[in-house]
Amino acid sequence: MSANGETAGAREVATLGGGCFWCLEAVFDGLTGVDSVESGYSGGHLKNPTYEDICGGDTGHAEVVRVTFDPAVVTYRDILDVFFAIHDPTTLNAQGNDIGTQYRSVIFFHTPEQKTVAEEAIRRLTAARAYGKPIVTELVPAPVFYQAEPYHQEYFERNPRQPYCQYVVSPKVAKFRQQFAARLKK
Repeated sequence: MSANGETAGAREVATLGGGCFWCLEAVFDGLTGVDSVESGYSGGHLKNPTYEDICGGDTGHAEVVRVTFDPAVVTYRDILDVFFAIHDPTTLNAQGNDIGTQYRSVIFFHTPEQKTVAEEAIRRLTAARAYGKPIVTELVPAPVFYQAEPYHQEYFERNPRQPYCQYVVSPKVAKFRQQFAARLKK
């Protein structure tokens, strides 16, 4: 991967935080044009953090997903449309019962173009009064991404009956599948 977030073969990378990474990963795994989704940590000061470090809430890292996608199939704007549809970008440092800076809404942009597209998305949603409250999503340059432990990868797919997955992840996946039915992987 190059420094600007692009990968070989005209792929792009989006790094997003919007609560628990299990939710985001499960949703983006189902989006046409997405090649891979990795859960991880980004935006903090601790090198090589662990899940236990992140749970303490004082590393500065957010739980994030790194989405590698084909922009000829799904655009960065499409990625952001899904992102804003599946989490609440108006709650500071929280998503539902998940509370702490590690659950903040954040877009880590990899290129100036991604920053512009994200700014436009936030302006568009704000003008439409889509949420009734101000959007508090952070928009910052992409820092180092630390991949989460292997047991976090594809967590929902491997643990659909786990209570958190049933009560939190599954409804977000269902909302995504209903709202973006035409964009689902076959």
